[in-house]
Amino acid sequence: MVNGLSWTRILAVMAKEFIQLSRDRLTYAMILAMPILQLLLFGYAINSDPRQLPMAVYVQDNGTFSRSILGALERSGYFEITEVAASPAELDEALERGRVQFTLTIPPDFSRRLVRADRPQILVEADASDPAATGGAAAALAQLPRTALQADLTGALQPRAAAQPFEVVVHPRYNPEAVTAHNIVPGLLGVVLTMTLVMMTALGMTRELERGTMETLLATPVRPIEVMVGKLAPYVGIGVLQTTVILVLARGLFQVPFQGGWDALVLGVLLFIVGSLALGFLISTAARSQLQAMQMSVFYLLPSILLSGFMFPFRGMPDWAQAIGQAIPVTHFLRVVRGALLKGLGVAELWPSLAALLAFVVAITLLAMARYRTTLD
Repeated sequence: MVNGLSWTRILAVMAKEFIQLSRDRLTYAMILAMPILQLLLFGYAINSDPRQLPMAVYVQDNGTFSRSILGALERSGYFEITEVAASPAELDEALERGRVQFTLTIPPDFSRRLVRADRPQILVEADASDPAATGGAAAALAQLPRTALQADLTGALQPRAAAQPFEVVVHPRYNPEAVTAHNIVPGLLGVVLTMTLVMMTALGMTRELERGTMETLLATPVRPIEVMVGKLAPYVGIGVLQTTVILVLARGLFQVPFQGGWDALVLGVLLFIVGSLALGFLISTAARSQLQAMQMSVFYLLPSILLSGFMFPFRGMPDWAQAIGQAIPVTHFLRVVRGALLKGLGVAELWPSLAALLAFVVAITLLAMARYRTTLD
């Protein structure tokens, strides 16, 4: 004993805390899993310089020079030609629906003008709604005229190689000024709704269980679906209010363009709100304390922020991380919000993401109802 302190008692309290911690399996798992999850995500999944970005091409001049340019694009490592369009309309459709990040158009007189030293132009259009996803690739395009045709411009054409034999015109679309806020602020809507609705619902339901007020409710003939609807309905209004405030501020403070697509936006917001609340309800059926409910909510929130394309380019992640991101509802919600606000897309264009949100709502609702107990354990 030193100055009234008993190391025996201190060690006894420490042993008690370790025993209590080992009995709380969820907290114990979170202590081990959270650092590992963060290490894997930041170490392997996060990439601020995405490569192999999908590109659609519309080539009207199938000569040697055009083939060399296409080969140089793929050798750069930034581009992967995934579609060959037959018309400019097909290029526009692939870009606006998000199937490709870039499109390339080579005009029909490209070879003839290049031989005549007229410095022909090729057009590259970029989906600049996420500036971070196109920055590195756009810089690689600046080197293309000096490197793509070095093996072709020989003999009498060698003087053409001294200067830039052709010009690459880059046309960024949907966010031509590369304003980061135009991408981040709409995406923030999904993160805010996830943080508040999932966590509020999980904590609210678990708090009733801890305080014993759930016993009174369970003693009534209220059915599980009725409890679920009654508990979640007020939060739907909260979610709508949050959405309205964020959109008004996005327009007023950050001048985020509203291009249209209101039908897809409204439907996507409602589906995402209901799905987030159902997920919070599901978490409350598994958590035995508010601490556990918060831990499970954070465990869901972290991948939602890092793997959805909110903070980092989605196409910059490896395939396994993109597969996980496709299973996260925030990913599809961000595509709906950005597609509607920045591109003016409607339900017809955004139906794959809307269908994914609907499937999430149905699956989580059924699972939450199945786990709900009409009697306390």
